[in-house]
Amino acid sequence: MILVSEMKRFIQYSVAMKTKIVLYSFIALFFFIGCSKDSDLNSNANAKIDKSANLLSTGASAADLLANTKFDELLIEITYVEGFRPSTEAIATFEEFLRARTFKEEITITYKQLTSPEEETLTLNEIVDLEKENRTAYNNGSTLAVYIYFADAPAETDDESEDTVTLGAVYQNTSMVIYEATIRDLVGNSTFVSIADVEAATLNHEFGHLLGLVDLGTPAINAHEDQDAESHCTTDGCLMRAELQFGRSMLKMMQSNTSKGLAAIPELDAECILDLQSNGGR
Repeated sequence: MILVSEMKRFIQYSVAMKTKIVLYSFIALFFFIGCSKDSDLNSNANAKIDKSANLLSTGASAADLLANTKFDELLIEITYVEGFRPSTEAIATFEEFLRARTFKEEITITYKQLTSPEEETLTLNEIVDLEKENRTAYNNGSTLAVYIYFADAPAETDDESEDTVTLGAVYQNTSMVIYEATIRDLVGNSTFVSIADVEAATLNHEFGHLLGLVDLGTPAINAHEDQDAESHCTTDGCLMRAELQFGRSMLKMMQSNTSKGLAAIPELDAECILDLQSNGGR
């Protein structure tokens, strides 16, 4: 009887041990799977965004911006200092320009408000640093991303004594700055030209450079580059004339247009349109 009793206790102990081993194995497996999933999530969350395609020279993405082959969607990230958001009218005119000159049918525009960098003037290096800090949209799959910063301070290179103030500039293949504070000061209380008109003209002009004009990534079919103003057009009244990059000259041109009964915002001339069409645009 003693042997039978001992045997029963041994069997019960063995079963219990096996149950514990199985239970411990299950817990260990569950813990391992759980850690693996957490690790994967953390890995995905911390994966670095590939920014290289958005850090090229101006005009390098001209063909991709114009055509609808490699990228069929255009994402424009607009960042602006609080109180310096561009007008709705200007952005609507800008979008019309994009649809008229490119084959992009899917165009998305997002806005992000930023605090002021608290600078009296801005160098281009400072603007690049601000982009590194605040830009979130980069090329992704079939979406091509463009970044535009509306600043609350003028360009460091401005020289009011020489009557030259910069309204906008491009500095990479998908990067642009608009000196919104300068635009507003320039227009003032003009009865001929509105802030929205100058914003739109500046946006269109600078984006023309991103599209490779003039001979800046989009080859010129017929030579029409101003030898005294690199990457600008020689045709009077063209959107890509050099004066449209600078304040007083742009204002005079736009006021002249309105006095003649023409639209305030200049259009691209035939040569510039021909160049864009040859590089995949409309």
